[in-house]
Amino acid sequence: MSRLLLTSLCGAAFALTVPATAHAAYKAEYKLSTVLGNAFPWGQGAERWAQLVKERTGGRINIKVYPGAALVNGDQTRELTSMRQGGIDMAVGSTINWSPQIRQLNLFALPFLLPDYAALDALTQGRVGTELFGVMEKAGIVPLAWGENGFRELSNSKREIRNPADLKGLKIRIVGSPIFNETFSTLGANPTQMSWADAQPAMASGAVDGQENPLSLFSAAKLNTVGQKYLTLWGYMADPLVFAVNRKVWASWSPADQKIVAQAARDAAREQIKLARAGISGQDNATLRAIGAQGVKVTALTPAEKATFARAARPVYDKWAQRVGTGLVKQAETDIAKRKQ
Repeated sequence: MSRLLLTSLCGAAFALTVPATAHAAYKAEYKLSTVLGNAFPWGQGAERWAQLVKERTGGRINIKVYPGAALVNGDQTRELTSMRQGGIDMAVGSTINWSPQIRQLNLFALPFLLPDYAALDALTQGRVGTELFGVMEKAGIVPLAWGENGFRELSNSKREIRNPADLKGLKIRIVGSPIFNETFSTLGANPTQMSWADAQPAMASGAVDGQENPLSLFSAAKLNTVGQKYLTLWGYMADPLVFAVNRKVWASWSPADQKIVAQAARDAAREQIKLARAGISGQDNATLRAIGAQGVKVTALTPAEKATFARAARPVYDKWAQRVGTGLVKQAETDIAKRKQ
């Protein structure tokens, strides 16, 4: 009887400690990686996600945002690998930076695939976005929501750009993604791969002549102060962001907390997209007016001029469509053609 009593008491004690032990499995702090800080819509989206999660879990899940790709020493192209390996718990990452590891994400970098925001929404919020989330899940992360860095425009310190001949010989900073290197090489430029942390000093010193990024980044980073005197609006590609969690971290949370984190990601992403498009989309482009007021010459390509660039870059499009997957690309083209405007 005493042995049975002892066994019962031990079992009861174990049962009482299970909730506490499960709770203790949560980390005191979860590390969230992002490339840009809270001066930019990208970083603001990451901060908002962390804030919402802390509020809605009552502090059970505390997230610290590490901007500047600090968790990978500034090498933003290593972010996905580190998250898959557990060095990063969460991220609001760019499809560009993750595309060297997940080839299907190069879809968004196909030159001149996306004509407008409606086309981008048709992909991220439709069948293509769902399929890409499935690909990312197989790669070892848990994608929760689509965010947005924006359509990427071209700036430089040398001259106005209206056709591919104007790009000839210009040193353009690009991210470390092969499709970017091929696109700018095909268009006649001299692409130079470097992290964003190194890009601004390089522009200031003249080591590179130009760069390509969304208007929101051009404005917030004050690129006019590092010699970027000419801005060409060509919208040759868009840069969706992904709110994601390491798979093991995700599995360590209770189903209730998983639901909270996922909903917080969706809510933060919606807010982040609004911030990324604020003053840019629509007829009243306040961001563009502010950039022009800083002495930057802004050149908006005509449809014919844009078509000239698209034709010149078509060999890159065709080559990379094969690598992305012809089925996925055809689905994207179909959904874009049927988009609501």
